[in-house]
Amino acid sequence: MGFPGTWMTTSESVVYRVVPKCACSTIGQILYYSDHGSFYDGDIHDSTSGLHKWAQEESQEPITRVVESHAAYAFTCVRNPYSRILSSFFDKICGIQRNGRRYRGNLVPTLAFTYGIEVGGDDGQGEFDQIASFRRFLLFARDTIRWRRPMEPDIHWSAMSGHVGTFVSAGGRYDRIFWTEKFDEGMADVLKHIETPHQVDLAQIPRFNESEGHGPKRLHPVEDYFDDLSMHLVYEIYKKDFDLFRYDAGNPANKMPTGEIDLDEVHAKLGG
Repeated sequence: MGFPGTWMTTSESVVYRVVPKCACSTIGQILYYSDHGSFYDGDIHDSTSGLHKWAQEESQEPITRVVESHAAYAFTCVRNPYSRILSSFFDKICGIQRNGRRYRGNLVPTLAFTYGIEVGGDDGQGEFDQIASFRRFLLFARDTIRWRRPMEPDIHWSAMSGHVGTFVSAGGRYDRIFWTEKFDEGMADVLKHIETPHQVDLAQIPRFNESEGHGPKRLHPVEDYFDDLSMHLVYEIYKKDFDLFRYDAGNPANKMPTGEIDLDEVHAKLGG
């Protein structure tokens, strides 16, 4: 099984389990900077050197060695499920990707035909009913996760607990899980616990939001996209995320966590 989605600095100072749509571009660039004193020129997801990634075959041995022996501090970052699924919709479904094409080729035409989803035209910039289309997308996301049809669930909207859990079930242990909503506080705590070749000044680090500008601008507050049925669907899909990472399932307007994450509980419930 190994440790899919796991990144590690080449200096082996810290291990990070990537969770899509949870500040992973910024975190990856911080890790890269901490080793090299400069940022990766481009989207950090495209890097093939300068950062160990499980997807790179030569990185698998060092990642396995460090994680199994817990020789480096290990962390991940999570996000409110309401804002995360909404971000996935605008980026991956409505947006044009950095390769100039739609995400996953024929996915969007399939959604338009099967679920009646609109995405703002060929360039994603046209006017459309964002709320109605998003709610239809939620039905699609639920279908992929619950019944694995019309396709397998995508990493950008599959549950965070699934991503976080593969690290645990393969033998890893987290030292810290923090929230994107309290990013500076959480990342500062991680950096406080590790020694890096180059010091990181968080106040000087830009936010690397690689999905920004891919799709249409969100026109409404987060809570406007979720009626009672939408909230029910989101809770059905992400119940474990809400419970483990302490988010408020009953109020989409409240993006902040409601309590502290219990790492022992995370390891116990995701380690099976």
